[in-house]
Amino acid sequence: MPSLKKILAICGSTRENSTNLKFINAIIHLTEGRWQVTVYKELAALPHFNPDLDSIPENTSTTVLNFRNQIRESDGILICTPEYAMGVPGTLKNAIDWTVSSGDFSHKPVALITASSSGKKAHQSLLETLKVIEAEIDTDTETVISFAQTKINDQCIITDTETKLIIENLIVSLTKKTEAAH
Repeated sequence: MPSLKKILAICGSTRENSTNLKFINAIIHLTEGRWQVTVYKELAALPHFNPDLDSIPENTSTTVLNFRNQIRESDGILICTPEYAMGVPGTLKNAIDWTVSSGDFSHKPVALITASSSGKKAHQSLLETLKVIEAEIDTDTETVISFAQTKINDQCIITDTETKLIIENLIVSLTKKTEAAH
């Protein structure tokens, strides 16, 4: 029996009941028996990125070190984020900035879902950031879900057939990437 893939899920929204967290929970259900998903819950607790604090290891906060460690220990990363004012949510960008010097995303399989009203501008921006930090991401492991609130219900069930198929294909692709990375 193949081992469960350890996936770290990062929700770009800090709202308690966000649409993006609903999509993560739907994916947890869809990957039962294949993935062991840990949802990172301290996004808002990460300090503002400051290269001066990052250049001296003993000055780097425990929250940052724990975040980096969770990335390193994962087989793959799932990011599900909204678009705020045509951009990437600040807390998500801040978290990613904390990994630039440590290289934790370098060659790490990543899936990116931008689930928002539109999402295209934030998605493109975040894709560029992930490519710069050498995340393993391609067209099979990224998607935009526009009008996201209309495609999932409060029970975290994807109600739109086309969206569910896209998510299922993304799951298969990320799983293959995690297997190829080992």
